[in-house]
Amino acid sequence: MQIYKVAVLGSGVMGSTIAAHLANAGIPSLLLDIVPSKLSAKEEAAGLTLDDRSVRDSIAQINKGKLLKMNPAPFLVPEFADRIEVGNLSDDLGRLSEVDWVIEVVVERLDIKVDLFKKVAAQVRPGTIVTSNTSGISLQSMVEGLPESFTRYFLGTHFFNPPRYMKLLEIIPGPNTDPDVIRFLCEFGERVLGKGVVMAKDTPNFIANRIGAIGSPVILKEMLRTGLTVDEVDALTGPVMGRPRSASFRTIDLVGLDTFIHSNNNVANGVPSEKDNFVLPEFIQTMLQNGWLGDKTKQGFYKKSRGPKGKVIEVLDIQSMTYGPQKIVEFASLEKAKAAKSLPEKLRTLVSGDDIGAEFAWNVLKSSLLYAATIVKDIAEDITGIDEAMRWGYNWEMGPFELWDALGVKVTADRIVAEGGTLPPLVQELLTKGHKSFYQKNDVGQTSYYDAGTYHQKAVSPYTFSMKQAHQEGKVISGNAGASLIDLGDGVACLEFHSPSNSIGADILNMIHKSLEEVEKNYLGLVIGNQGKNFCVGANLMQILLEAEEENWDELDFMVRAFQNGTMALKYAKKPVVSAPFGMTLGGGAEICLHSHAIQASSETYMGLVELGVGLIPGGGGTKEMAVRAMEGILSGVQVAPDYFFAKRFEAVAMAQVSTSAEKARQLGFLRDHDRYSMSPEHIIMDAKARVIDLARNFRPNLPTKVKMGGAGVRATLEVALYGMRQGNYISEYDMYLGKKLAFAMTGGDRPAGMLVDEQYLLDVEREAFMSLLGEPKTQDRIRYMLAKGKPLRN
Repeated sequence: MQIYKVAVLGSGVMGSTIAAHLANAGIPSLLLDIVPSKLSAKEEAAGLTLDDRSVRDSIAQINKGKLLKMNPAPFLVPEFADRIEVGNLSDDLGRLSEVDWVIEVVVERLDIKVDLFKKVAAQVRPGTIVTSNTSGISLQSMVEGLPESFTRYFLGTHFFNPPRYMKLLEIIPGPNTDPDVIRFLCEFGERVLGKGVVMAKDTPNFIANRIGAIGSPVILKEMLRTGLTVDEVDALTGPVMGRPRSASFRTIDLVGLDTFIHSNNNVANGVPSEKDNFVLPEFIQTMLQNGWLGDKTKQGFYKKSRGPKGKVIEVLDIQSMTYGPQKIVEFASLEKAKAAKSLPEKLRTLVSGDDIGAEFAWNVLKSSLLYAATIVKDIAEDITGIDEAMRWGYNWEMGPFELWDALGVKVTADRIVAEGGTLPPLVQELLTKGHKSFYQKNDVGQTSYYDAGTYHQKAVSPYTFSMKQAHQEGKVISGNAGASLIDLGDGVACLEFHSPSNSIGADILNMIHKSLEEVEKNYLGLVIGNQGKNFCVGANLMQILLEAEEENWDELDFMVRAFQNGTMALKYAKKPVVSAPFGMTLGGGAEICLHSHAIQASSETYMGLVELGVGLIPGGGGTKEMAVRAMEGILSGVQVAPDYFFAKRFEAVAMAQVSTSAEKARQLGFLRDHDRYSMSPEHIIMDAKARVIDLARNFRPNLPTKVKMGGAGVRATLEVALYGMRQGNYISEYDMYLGKKLAFAMTGGDRPAGMLVDEQYLLDVEREAFMSLLGEPKTQDRIRYMLAKGKPLRN
């Protein structure tokens, strides 16, 4: 089985964004929707009729256009929209014979889906995979009466919104699905689409939305019982509970009150025995009647408007059904929990308090824990599926059974019983057997989970690698406080950063040289990667500022030289070096990547040379490397003015542009044509390892080359652009000063146009400019502001 082209039936928000994510993965799609029943005013004015093809395709075409206006953006780059072809469900169903996978994403009505699948079954080629993205309608009921040759390839694939960013993909086998189809789609979902795949059972709302659905009615009931406000509930059910900052009511505003009610009612109607658990308070119906649906109507539990001082956010008072200013939330239990270091400590502190906030938090958590433990086998294969679904689909830091362990299974169970509650059989069984937790870890960090009376080792994807486990297994070759060299196996080593925020300091620079020396003797090549929050946020700004304030210029000059020597050592290493960036890859982190032989990035890599934001220019070889890459755009022997090639690279640095994806990083010049990216950030270490092995088969180290200078003419062009931006008040006077410094360094200083120089010359010019700027008071002000506020100062 292979998937080269997909048809998406239904072009609403979910259907169109699924098509966009397929486009991100390099898969073209045919996006179809119904034919409109009447003309728009614009179509009437143009003299069109309902028979015109542009009118018949207009719903899908309009929804495709909306993708380019969405925030967050569903495409890695806007150009990927060209991978989506639009059509309609009346004229183009015959084209389903062209595709390898059909995804149904039409309205959540069983009769409409049944009718559509009858038509689809008559058009697809034998062996075409057909799936429904339903959020909870029975799969069996959709295809009753259809031939076995069709139902063998039919199943559910439930994406979460927005598909580009939400990791979870629930796969739900149908009543007759071929196991090989299930295995293939699980592999495809993980490897090609970058998803965390969880197998679910054909039950209402499947896994994540089933567990998630019970939480909101409980929160609403507890809120009414305790008299807490909307903002108080959100303060208690956000990060302190291991859940997203959007907490409870901001999340409902985000997904839409109507969608929330539909998901809630889906379980209530689908599981009659649980209907009482999903009764919503009357004020929810009032909000729905008022059209207070959340972000889509600019008011829900929170109301957004513009005031004299900018954006104003008010919060709903559910007693008066009016909006008022947000208030500071104060609970002793909440403040103590926030001060705790780890999430388990926060949770234990929060629920053990003696105020109303602690009581609310305990009752909400207790409800989720009991519900998950009661229905686990009804909706999932085992507890890991439930925990992964909640982490990947709802962005919880811990799933329900991980929460049981964090709070202490016995302590939690005893408290529930003491309060008159009943323990689910699964919890009783675990405790009766003398076990203390649902999960266990052995000495080398391997995880086992409890199921059917015993513990089973949790499966690990062959495409992932755990740095934490590598440390536990003794795979560290060498290391210091800032970095470690890890044996990845098969002759490949990995330089792992683990300094605070993975910022680059002396420890990491020392490990670069030590790692290269070890790799050149004993390994095929080197991966540079880690599994922190971000790849690297740049050099240690605090250290740089302290040295500048003390006017330790010799020490600073030594630091910059050391950084440049480190990146150049990577570029001219005798064995292949592949960087594996992900997340924020800024400043020095980007410079490390720019000097690697190849990059294997995560698709979600936000890379940029952002030094001008703190009053500097890239000083670790980044300025030099962008100049080198500018001249690479000019073919040898071809006489072309280099202004354009320099302008694009100069703009990326001067404007401190940060890519919004790996593909955008390629457009900005940070990735080259031969650089690649993985759709899952968890795959990049192993993919980078494979890239090293491939390069090592016929590797030839880089040889020093001469670089052609842009010269004064190119510099003048860049300075004219700076002048225009200053006149338009797009940049400050100091921004213009910094831009001129950058232009001077990138175009070769005082060397004439076309002159060939060594890279070291460009490094020297770059370093001199960097050092001179460090002495500027306005630069030091920018660095202080960034360290204090986390954002640039435009002084």
